[in-house]
Amino acid sequence: MSVRPYRDIDRRVSRQIHVGNVPVGGDAPISVQSMTNTLTSDPVSTIAQIKALEEAGADIVRVSCPDEDSTAALKQIVDATTVPIVADIHFHYKRAIEAAEAGAACLRINPGNIGSAERVREVVKAAKDHGCSMRIGVNAGSLERDLLEKYGEPCPEAMVESALDHARILEDNDFHEFKISVKASDVFLAVAAYQGLADACDYPLHLGITEAGGLMTGTVKSSIGLGMLLWAGIGDTIRVSLSADPVEEIRVGFDILKSLGLRTRGVSIVSCPSCARQGFEVIKTVELLEERLAHIDEPMTLSVLGCVVNGPGEARETDIGLTGGGAGSHMVYLSGLPDHKVDDGAMIDHIVGLVEKKAAELKAERAAADFAEAS
Repeated sequence: MSVRPYRDIDRRVSRQIHVGNVPVGGDAPISVQSMTNTLTSDPVSTIAQIKALEEAGADIVRVSCPDEDSTAALKQIVDATTVPIVADIHFHYKRAIEAAEAGAACLRINPGNIGSAERVREVVKAAKDHGCSMRIGVNAGSLERDLLEKYGEPCPEAMVESALDHARILEDNDFHEFKISVKASDVFLAVAAYQGLADACDYPLHLGITEAGGLMTGTVKSSIGLGMLLWAGIGDTIRVSLSADPVEEIRVGFDILKSLGLRTRGVSIVSCPSCARQGFEVIKTVELLEERLAHIDEPMTLSVLGCVVNGPGEARETDIGLTGGGAGSHMVYLSGLPDHKVDDGAMIDHIVGLVEKKAAELKAERAAADFAEAS
């Protein structure tokens, strides 16, 4: 019997579009995005939040443009930030045109909701003229009335039909630079809709479990739903929707991708839940290390285990390892091998220093490789 290698993920083959300078689909890395919760008409606050998202590693950031004051502020926002900006348009076609003119990299819009065919043509022309892509965003909570009457309730078939109807409008206008999402707060509904859509088209898919909840519950729901889809090879860009600081959405998004081996950014910490055998306070140590290593973007692994039962085995598989020992002295592993011991009092600073040194070495190696390739 042929068995699929357990770590293999065969990604669905999708066409590639661009959101600004970020490729989405094809063989591009799965991008991570979030959305601001400031008033877009307040450019100072919005720019500050986007910069925090950039620092956390966001590939794409979406801002809401419900009114003319928001699109009027958009150019200042785009000029002050480096990450591609998606303008979230609700129903008014003029906001889409204004956002394209202001420098938005993408328009989140459902073309069937903005009125006449002439209005759609005007939006498509603005997108083409200014190099904008689009995202068709179907949501189970706002399906078209005719589809609800046809199917009786939000269901995967209704969501896929809605998405394809909107896609056909853009295709009829010779516009193909778009991605699609079919989001629901119900994990099963969202997953089934994405599976159906993945089978029905080759456009890149934006994944999300919408309105997932607070930091803990939303992370769990999103991890289950997105994890199922990503494991099946479905998805080209993701947004984790949390009732929390948008920066947390980026962190959780990268953690989901890192857990599946689909992206490697920052420090992946392997740690035990702790027990009576622990040689140091594992939980507090991990909390401090996560906080102090949040600025590291070079990919590496760090194991933090409280005792010698599983500690040495985990340390053999990580770049840097820490295993609890007796009498307040703990073993440090480098590249999988026991290297030296560190005392309780110096432990946190010492591990942070080792990780920062390793990150600098990796960055230098990458720069040298890039230089050699360019030469």
